[in-house]
Amino acid sequence: MDRSLIPSFLYSTTSSTHKRITEDVSSVYHVAAESPKFMIPSPNESGRRNIKLFSRDYYLACAVGGSICCGFTHMAVTPLDLVKCNMQIDPAKYKSISSGFGVMLKEQGFKGFFRGWAPTFLGYSAQGAFKYGLYEYFKKSYSDVVGPENATKYKTLVYLAGSASAEVIADVALCPFEAIKVRVQTQPGFARGLSDGLPKLIRSEGVSGLYKGVVPLWGRQVPYTMMKFASYENIVEMIYKHAIPTPKDECTKTLQLGVSVVGGYLAGILCAVVSHPADNLVSFLNSSKGATAADAVKKLGLWGMCTRGLPLRILMVGTLTGAQWGIYDAFKVSVGLPTTGGVAPAPAPAPASAS
Repeated sequence: MDRSLIPSFLYSTTSSTHKRITEDVSSVYHVAAESPKFMIPSPNESGRRNIKLFSRDYYLACAVGGSICCGFTHMAVTPLDLVKCNMQIDPAKYKSISSGFGVMLKEQGFKGFFRGWAPTFLGYSAQGAFKYGLYEYFKKSYSDVVGPENATKYKTLVYLAGSASAEVIADVALCPFEAIKVRVQTQPGFARGLSDGLPKLIRSEGVSGLYKGVVPLWGRQVPYTMMKFASYENIVEMIYKHAIPTPKDECTKTLQLGVSVVGGYLAGILCAVVSHPADNLVSFLNSSKGATAADAVKKLGLWGMCTRGLPLRILMVGTLTGAQWGIYDAFKVSVGLPTTGGVAPAPAPAPASAS
């Protein structure tokens, strides 16, 4: 069987593999008693905590890790996001990255670079919890539905379906905070932040105003997340297969986390390119009351929607995604779980010899 990104602990196909794994009890996490075939060896350096895979505690741990990695990283790049949004909305004033930072520093001072940090932090913390926790849940569920052979054969489709399903739900949690963030960052005088921006937006546009950008948000985030998870898992597998001679479970924790960061950064570049047109659309709709997608295309043009602010977004998203995977996997290791991706499936049983 070819190497695959479907983790070997999902499906154990041979009794010899099962015996080999279960012999080292100290490095094994057993799942629920009703599914004894599911198991996973812990990293060599991790602490030993009996978190059962695919249990409530397992998904909760993934959700907590996702919340931490998304909330703090998005808040940290608030200055980049602020300049990017203003370049998208007012290109005549914010002509380039360097001039954009200069204009903001002159008009708003250093504190202005962190305008909108609160809705950014809370929104992406909520989104990250649903995104990562539900991705792990849907990946497992879809692998079970299609069976071990198809889950291995069509591994990338499993990752795409799992990440898309998770992101659709995660964006419902993110959308209200994203609407406030964009208003605070691109409309001077609208509000100081979340505390006064939320009631003001509800008074002016109603609760529905918090969700008017959910469709374009799906258009931006769902392709982004599908690319983020599927490309990351494939990139990490290729790194372990072609660049590192040592099997993953024999690599040090530091090396594994380094692979997570590198794989995440490369995946982030692809994410930025795929999702950038919808990102321009979200910024336009949330900053212009009553605007439509047609208005955005007319003003920005198709080429402008694909390229305006793209270099800055590549820098921001690449850094963001690399940091997120590094933090997420570091959290998983800290609670006794392995890093994400790069595990080959158990070998297929040898064909029976003719009698």
